[in-house]
Order: sequence, then C-alpha cells, then structure tokens
Amino acid sequence: MGRIRTAISRAKYAAVGAALGAAIGGLVNRNAASTGGALGGLAGATIGEIRVGECDLFGGLRSEDGAESGDDAEASDSTV
Repeated sequence: MGRIRTAISRAKYAAVGAALGAAIGGLVNRNAASTGGALGGLAGATIGEIRVGECDLFGGLRSEDGAESGDDAEASDSTV
C-alpha cells in the first residue's frame, strides 16, 4: 500500500472518530462537542494506525513467504 493510500485510510478513521465524538459531546453542550470531536479524532487516528499497520504486516509476511508471485501481488494492489 502506498504512502498516500495509507494516509487516506488513517484519515478516514480519524474523521469518523471525530464525527462520532462531536455528536456524542453535542448532546451535552458546545464545549463538550468540541472536546469530544478532538478526542474522537485522536481515538480514530490511533485505531487507523493499528488497523493499517496490521494490514501492512500481514501483506509483508505473505509476500516474503513466496506464496504470491510478483504478478499476483501487483494485481491485488491495483484492485484495492
């Protein structure tokens, strides 16, 4: 996975976390919505880092084992 795709994947988790945090905090008041959005974004970015890191780890293990040929690995990257 390229650097740009990795960054976008992490950003998606951060954006969803921020939206959920702001929505939940907004039920209390405006200050809580701001704080909830910030904390939700931080939590989402952390989850995104862990999930994307796991995908890269397993993809690296598979390609090192030689289970996939070079053509198959390139084809799977282009379809994502």
